Amino acid sequence: MRTAVLGGVFVVLGLVAVVTGVLTADELLALVERVAPVLGFVVGLTVVAELAAEAGLFAWLASASARLAHGRVLVLWLFVVALAVLCTVFLSLDTTAVLLTPVVVIVARHAGLPPMPFALTTVWLANCASMLLPVSNLTNLLALHELGSPAPVQFAALVAPAAVVGVVVPVVAIGLRYRRQLMGRFDAPSAEPVADRVLFGVAAVATGLLVPALVSGLEVWIPAAVAALVLVVATAVRRREVLRLGLVPWGTLLFAGGLFLVVEAAHSLGLADLLGAVVGTGDQLPDLLRLAGGSAVAANVANNLPAYLALEPVAGSPLRLVAVLVGVNIGCLVTPWASLATLLWHSRLSSMGVEVSWGRFMSAGLGVAVVAVPLAVVATVLLA
Repeated sequence: MRTAVLGGVFVVLGLVAVVTGVLTADELLALVERVAPVLGFVVGLTVVAELAAEAGLFAWLASASARLAHGRVLVLWLFVVALAVLCTVFLSLDTTAVLLTPVVVIVARHAGLPPMPFALTTVWLANCASMLLPVSNLTNLLALHELGSPAPVQFAALVAPAAVVGVVVPVVAIGLRYRRQLMGRFDAPSAEPVADRVLFGVAAVATGLLVPALVSGLEVWIPAAVAALVLVVATAVRRREVLRLGLVPWGTLLFAGGLFLVVEAAHSLGLADLLGAVVGTGDQLPDLLRLAGGSAVAANVANNLPAYLALEPVAGSPLRLVAVLVGVNIGCLVTPWASLATLLWHSRLSSMGVEVSWGRFMSAGLGVAVVAVPLAVVATVLLA
């Protein structure tokens, strides 16, 4: 609700910019042409993820992981790491934060294990593992346009060194921090039958086919829309009561759309020149570290999406754009509001009675960010 209200404020401010001429009609049309497919993808993927969760797909994956771990906590945690990485890379960070988190918390509780190592794994990897593909993060989809819309494989090749760092550093940090809890054993749960095998099968096939379609080179909103339509029809036939208007992420759409308008208007007033003086220019390692650090600070002060939108015009080259993405994607681990995924993650945990100490969360996130961000930039410079 707060996101929707804030988004409404941004939309009003953006419309004022249009009416007053700060944002011209041509600039507005160009902005709409750019962001409409991106927001369409967000809608389609969100519907797919929500209906796949309703069909029991995520719960089945987590339960199967618990059984395959054969009572070893470390193995179970490594399965959760793999699920979080794959879910983030192919189905976006919000899917991991919102839908995978409650499932792994339930699995941990059923196994008699503390939920925080697993919950922290999902939120850190939701953010840090979101570098590899355009569909992994909304910021990546926006960067794809700035890079000239390369194929997903080309995008992945450019960001792969940073993406590997973004996975390895938080995993190592959690492994060290919770090493004692992760060394124990638990009683493996028995398999639970799927409530509706037909709907589960449709969800599994639709999601499975969506993954390669998203990296096929098609505009990503097209396969997302097709998969969403298939699941909506199947759900309407099998479990009509599940379908509701709330499946569409109205708050996120309003928030993102309003931000696009406000930041575009701010650029018309000279925002890029101001930020350029702060984060500098150049493609050498010190320049890229400065840009990535400034992007991380901006993400934690405001939010990673407006931080990216504000800094995109000062990138100027593929390497500098990767540095911005490193800062806003991997560096957004400190403040709770730095990433919408983190806020959604906390909301889900609160509804499940899992308490989060923001002081400890922020200090731990700072420790990961100050290591992961520069390492990701160095890896990019050395290997890209």
